[in-house]
Amino acid sequence: MNNTSTGPTRITRARLPQWLLPSGWPQTADGPALADLRLAAGRIESLAPHDAAAPVPPGTAWDLAGALVLPGLVDAHTHIDKTFTLPRMGTVQPGLLGAIEAMMADRVTWTPDDVRQRASRALQWAYQAGTTHLRTHCDWWEPATQPVAWAVLRALADEWAGRITLERVSLIPLHLYADRATAFALAAQVAASGPGALLGGFVHSTNWDPSALRHLLEAAAHHGLDVDLHVDEELNPAAQGLATTATLLRELDFAGQVVCGHACALAAQDGAQALATLDAVAQAPITLVTLPVTNLLLQDATTGRTPRTRGLTLVKEARARGIPVLIASDNVQDPFCPVGSFDPLEALMLGVPAAQLDAPFDIWSEALCRTDWLRRGPAALPLAAGAPADLVVFTAADRWGFPSRTQSRVVLRNGLPLHGQVPAAWTQAVSTAGSPA
Repeated sequence: MNNTSTGPTRITRARLPQWLLPSGWPQTADGPALADLRLAAGRIESLAPHDAAAPVPPGTAWDLAGALVLPGLVDAHTHIDKTFTLPRMGTVQPGLLGAIEAMMADRVTWTPDDVRQRASRALQWAYQAGTTHLRTHCDWWEPATQPVAWAVLRALADEWAGRITLERVSLIPLHLYADRATAFALAAQVAASGPGALLGGFVHSTNWDPSALRHLLEAAAHHGLDVDLHVDEELNPAAQGLATTATLLRELDFAGQVVCGHACALAAQDGAQALATLDAVAQAPITLVTLPVTNLLLQDATTGRTPRTRGLTLVKEARARGIPVLIASDNVQDPFCPVGSFDPLEALMLGVPAAQLDAPFDIWSEALCRTDWLRRGPAALPLAAGAPADLVVFTAADRWGFPSRTQSRVVLRNGLPLHGQVPAAWTQAVSTAGSPA
């Protein structure tokens, strides 16, 4: 942990990704021109191309000499109610359904203290990684009884306010929405649980019921809730969850925001069918979230057999249609995924080769930073004037190898160093009086 108590008033020669920069930003042979940021009262005061001839104002400056910088990170799909449970489990059968079976057996032992301890550890890890916004799903298996984790997560959201925005999604099996009255009662419970709550559902071919999905969306609309779905987390080409969601949202003229995680079945469908679904998604208020780590582990999983299918949704085709696409951690050290550390860059690291993503820094880092893609309202780029000075500065990575070597980083929150060691070279280049040293 860095013991620096004050942050910079200027950050010079920062390398920002192309997606974050305004149109008309100057380009060089090495990509976008480096940027200078001015900070005041913990917020961004201005962002401009670096100009070595410009007058240097007084204050404390960091000269990054081209170090990569991202805004605060968003981890748009996690399960901190389940996290860190793997060590107490025995053998877990491969695949999604085997992991669900193991988790169902373990969750009967959960207590508020157990959930709090594990979830708090997850939030601390995410905070140190530079995450400012984290959305967690919470297993909810009974129509009339809230899970033990739901109230714990609500309390943690209050405790972590100002450090991490913590949102909670009720992960409810689709069959519990089959009865319309029950669907509305579930939505009422979620809405009454306080801010940051979303209505969720597990939509899979094993529980497929288009009427239940309609009830879920109608109930969300009635109670003013946004929606976050686990949808088509399988390689069954007949899965209809995502396509039906897009159709229903248009029919209902749904006013909220819907996030659809996984959508693995698109990768198993005929090309024309999959692209037609994405065309429909592009006309709906849907953000897609891909979870490379867990999907690669759980899809096409059989003991003793090398998987043949990647199981990732069609992220390139989605982005080409203007569909917002986020990349997130998903499960961490539980029966669904034995690895992970609540660092979204780990998910991107795996997604780059798995999905063959070009220009990870200049293009695909956007999938780790766009909190506006999770909510209603107009698009809003991070680091605009007046936005919080929440930054992640990478001390060892470069634009060409990104996201390699991103473990070494300095995290700033409201302009103050929170985590990581500030290199001496950043502060030696310019004196505190503002003139060259």
